[in-house]
Amino acid sequence: MKKTEAILVTGGVGFVGAHFVRAATDEGRRVIILDDLSGMGISALDETPALRIPDGAELVRGDIGDTKLVAALCQTHQVSSLVHFAGKIQVGESVRKPALYFDHNLSRSLRLIDTVREAGIRDVVFSSTAAVYGEPKSVPIPETAQTAPVNPYGCSKLAFEWILQSYAVAYGLRYAALRYFNAAGAHPDGTLAEQHDPETHLIPLVIDAGRDRRPPLTVFGTDYPTPDGTCVRDYIHVCDLASAHLLALARLSQGESLGALNLGTGRGYSVRQVLEAAQDVLGTAIPHTVGARRDGDPPALVADSSAAQQRLGWQPKRSDLKTLLEDAARSRW
Repeated sequence: MKKTEAILVTGGVGFVGAHFVRAATDEGRRVIILDDLSGMGISALDETPALRIPDGAELVRGDIGDTKLVAALCQTHQVSSLVHFAGKIQVGESVRKPALYFDHNLSRSLRLIDTVREAGIRDVVFSSTAAVYGEPKSVPIPETAQTAPVNPYGCSKLAFEWILQSYAVAYGLRYAALRYFNAAGAHPDGTLAEQHDPETHLIPLVIDAGRDRRPPLTVFGTDYPTPDGTCVRDYIHVCDLASAHLLALARLSQGESLGALNLGTGRGYSVRQVLEAAQDVLGTAIPHTVGARRDGDPPALVADSSAAQQRLGWQPKRSDLKTLLEDAARSRW
């Protein structure tokens, strides 16, 4: 029997990638996951929820910069599109190890995109970030806002966006660079959890602190120019992110190149608001201490995602704060 065309998904066992793979296979799409599994202990493969590969998906362990492997996967599996999640994501680490971030997020990604392009693939969805905006002058932030990243992580993501833009002009590439704000939540059935090592995202840190699984949370700064003095962020449910990627792929397959699109809700929550909401969900106070501000933390990051809603027909469905916290807590029982 002739194989159907497949989506090549890099980083498909990561937090957002695994949710996308689940959503794609639920739609009957065939998925080839390319992941080096560097984000988790290989000894824990069997019990790691993100590695419960769904029917319709196949996991290949490898490096996105391995051009021979990528070319073979494209040919063998009749790959028709690329969804690129793989990369390094820790802002603080990027400041300490910029070479690592430019290697993974730029150099290896460039080899990847050249290889898939040479294989005839024209549709690419890229996992980008609101970090490309740096410290915005006003919120909510539209895609037309100045891009001025303040760390190597944001710089590496923006540089790859420029590559995609240039390749669209020169080679007819169709692409979407989806700029996430704060990805959060978990699959509502509890089988896919957020797992970073080390964990740096607020919501899993809050939940684990509330359950005495880690030391009290540190609130970094209470003197920001925000209503309660703590940082404000736009939290977007990971399942809503996954649905946006599928909608973007559909648009690309129809011949439309999308460029950069923000993915957020347009509403921000402060750190104190997250703590209060988590207390209600868990039924217990969240142990926390107050620390100094972290360098490079903008007071507020909130998306103007009207372009994604209009061009993709996308609407977040699970991104209210209570649902985000309930889903995240369910996945961490």
